[in-house]
Amino acid sequence: MSMDLTASLIDRPWFFCGIGGSGMLPLALILKGKGARIAGSDRSRDQGRTPEKFAWLESLGFDLHPQDGSGITSAEQILVASAAVEDTVPEMVRAAQLGCRKMRRAELLSTLFNAAPVSIAVGGTSGKSTVTGMLGWILTACGRDPTIMNGAVMKNFAGPDAPFASARVGGGDAPFVSEVDESDGSIAAYRPTIAVLNNVSLDHKSMEELRGLFGDFLARAGTAVVNLDDPESAALASRALGGPLTFGIESSRADIRIIEGSVAESPLGIGATIELGRTGERHALSLKVPGRHNLSNALAALAAAHAAGVPLPDAVQALGDYAGLARRFDVVGTSPGGVTVIDDFGHNPEKVAATLATLKAHPGRVIAFFQPHGYGPLRQMGAELAEVLATRLGAEDQTILCDPVYFGGTVDRSVGSERIVSLIRAHGGIAEHIPARADCAARIVELARSGDRIVIMGARDDTLSAFARDLLARLA
Repeated sequence: MSMDLTASLIDRPWFFCGIGGSGMLPLALILKGKGARIAGSDRSRDQGRTPEKFAWLESLGFDLHPQDGSGITSAEQILVASAAVEDTVPEMVRAAQLGCRKMRRAELLSTLFNAAPVSIAVGGTSGKSTVTGMLGWILTACGRDPTIMNGAVMKNFAGPDAPFASARVGGGDAPFVSEVDESDGSIAAYRPTIAVLNNVSLDHKSMEELRGLFGDFLARAGTAVVNLDDPESAALASRALGGPLTFGIESSRADIRIIEGSVAESPLGIGATIELGRTGERHALSLKVPGRHNLSNALAALAAAHAAGVPLPDAVQALGDYAGLARRFDVVGTSPGGVTVIDDFGHNPEKVAATLATLKAHPGRVIAFFQPHGYGPLRQMGAELAEVLATRLGAEDQTILCDPVYFGGTVDRSVGSERIVSLIRAHGGIAEHIPARADCAARIVELARSGDRIVIMGARDDTLSAFARDLLARLA
């Protein structure tokens, strides 16, 4: 059930269970920016993981508690939790005892989103956070003062006073830009002014379910922005009311497209000439983030900005200053011995394929470390993931997997990383399963030689960035 965020509700105390999570943190920041009083807890804080994040939240005035129920003290509190939080978690138990109102994270986000005068939803299996960051930066640079809800830290907005800037709070009548999630079906709750569909591929749900969710998503939008390069997205374009606004690198029929032969890649950037098909106007785009997938993401952001009324030349110029996201092909550094470490969010077949394609576009051996983000996803997409890791890397490259990240609970852990390694080998790839992450680091240091690129991949675990930094330090 949705709710109007009236002044009286903003005045109610809120409690976020799992406040440090990638989906919860920006939402808490946005709600606090509207004047709400917010407390929270997080299992990672109790375990001593990423203490700097929680120290920053406390410096902003968030009241943090152990995840033992002690922070739930009044029936007036509204408890916010993600769909993954079990009813047995102490906060959930205590809230039930006191009769506190409970909201799922997606319910609160969709309520905030749907209340905005202009709402832009970025959907798709891959690239959501990047497109959201790009679009949010375009709107900011062009004076639109947007509210931005992202699942990743946006480097353009990060700094010493905001090291975990995964959100931006705009004015009361500002556009609201948010990535929206299909994995739990909550995408159905959003009524966007503009809907962006980047791609559709296997991740948390079956393709049949994804087609239904994303098709309905386009049908609810005032304007639908669709990627014609992605066959699944293109097939859903007919669901768009009034016809879609399209983009694509390969498609000559797209409304916003690339001039053939204009793409120029470097290890740390990519550029091309953009054409607006309806007018024939052309503009030179130069990005500070690499890979053709990021060029496609840029086209998505440009198309959405165009739909929102931003002149194309202004949007293209703004994107030239887009700094990227933390953990999206984030170059940690290069050791004195010439080994480069890259921190990346790749965790499903499409994201991993895009990262490996960016790496293999340039010379040098690749050592790919992968930490699965759970046992369930590994069962759902393990075969496709193994095929990508085997076929997108060369004979000199190597993949190393540790055991899936596990934060507790009752999940079935019968299918693990050893299955993926056996499938990679069956496809002709080179892979090792080393259960403990620390032992993986020792093995990587042993293998590394000058000119190698080591990419650290995985999701739902903030400590992967620290792992990447520590690995670089060991290589030095």
